Amino acid sequence: MDQTAFIQTFVKSLKGFVLNLPMLLSVILLTGLFEVFVTPQMLASLFNGHALYDTITGTLIGGVSVGQPFISYLIGGELLHDGMSYYAVTAFILSWVTLGIVQLPYEYSLFGGRFTLTRNLLAVISALLISVATVQSLKLLA
Repeated sequence: MDQTAFIQTFVKSLKGFVLNLPMLLSVILLTGLFEVFVTPQMLASLFNGHALYDTITGTLIGGVSVGQPFISYLIGGELLHDGMSYYAVTAFILSWVTLGIVQLPYEYSLFGGRFTLTRNLLAVISALLISVATVQSLKLLA
C-alpha cells in the first residue's frame, strides 16, 4: 500500500470515528451512571426465588443494565451472597454482557436494524437457555 492510500484510509477512518463519537460517549456516560446509582441490593429486591421468574427477570434486568463483564461478575457475586438463585445470577450476567438497551441506537446506526434485532433476539434466547443449562449442569456435578 502506498503512502497516499494509507493517508486516505486513515482520514476516512478518523472521520467515521468522529461521527460516531457523540453516540459512543453517551453510551459510556449512561453506563457510568447506571453503575453508580444501581446497587446489588436494589437488584436483589426484584427476585422472588422462583426459577423461571428469576431467569426471565435476570435476563431482562441484565439487558436493560449495561457494563463491563468484570463488573457483572462482582455484582453476580454480591447477588449470590445475598441469596439470589443461580438462575437469576447466570441470566443476569449473560444478558449484562450480550445485551444492552442503552447501546441499541448506537448498534442500529452502525449495523442496521435487521442485524441489531436478530443479534439481540438471539442473545435473549441464548441467555435464557444457557442459564438453565448452567444451573442444571451444576446440579449434576454436585
